[in-house]
Amino acid sequence: MAFKIYTKTGDAGKTSLIGGTKVLKSNIRIECYGTVDELNSYIGLCNDLITDAHCNSVLKEVQDRLFTIGASLACDPEKESALKIPDLNESDVQYLEKDIDAMMEVLPEMKSFILPGGHPAVSTLHVARCICRRAERLCVHLQEVNEFVDPLVIQYMNRLSDHLFTMARYVGHLLQAPEVAWVPRIKK
Repeated sequence: MAFKIYTKTGDAGKTSLIGGTKVLKSNIRIECYGTVDELNSYIGLCNDLITDAHCNSVLKEVQDRLFTIGASLACDPEKESALKIPDLNESDVQYLEKDIDAMMEVLPEMKSFILPGGHPAVSTLHVARCICRRAERLCVHLQEVNEFVDPLVIQYMNRLSDHLFTMARYVGHLLQAPEVAWVPRIKK
């Protein structure tokens, strides 16, 4: 018999971290990995809208890393050393940096802020970028309240938001979608 998707164990507003520790669903750690999960789902949507094979491959890799980050954040830090969870490596950050550099080689120089949009794939990448920044801020907040967060998680999330911004521009370039510069309205 297949397992049931509902367990009813969270009906009282609590959930378990990896390792068994029960916490409220409003716990900042839950908010962190829940936002990473939201980001992962949005990146799946981005991937569905993008037709470039290289971008698809990179986004699948990112989704895999986000599952790794989610597992790290969902783990009780006091029990983590005894558990076998996937790990994040410096090479994962370098992978993003290398891809950013490659995309930047074909993009025009950015001389002003740009308005998100131009094509649904571009807009969706910008939404994913914003979710990524929120996840990063939550991880920093978790760290500020003296809860353990692997510093590499924060570094990866920071680089990922840069990557998603660059990919939005790159996909727009591939689609020949015009970038619209933000022209601030100045009081007269």
